[in-house]
Amino acid sequence: MDGNEFIWKTPEGHRYIILYFIIINLLGVLVMALDKYKAQKGKWRISEKTLFLVTILGGGIGTIFGMYKFRHKTHKIAFIIGFPTILIMEIIILIFMISKGIF
Repeated sequence: MDGNEFIWKTPEGHRYIILYFIIINLLGVLVMALDKYKAQKGKWRISEKTLFLVTILGGGIGTIFGMYKFRHKTHKIAFIIGFPTILIMEIIILIFMISKGIF
């Protein structure tokens, strides 16, 4: 591998990226489930900033799935619009990166 190749251009790199997205999306489902549980029990909650951070870090599919699976935050417009918007923007960026040969 010469100095111009990045790890994500190798088969091993692709595996790491796929593994990252699997883990971050499982984390997304987990934080939504945990926050719903805490809400029902009247316990200290996971901050909305943290929920959005997990989404921004690539966990959009997981947080959206968790939102509807656990019926959590489904009446808050910031989540109904925000999570899908972030996911769509990330998909557009990913498509752009693939088309430019970056990824």
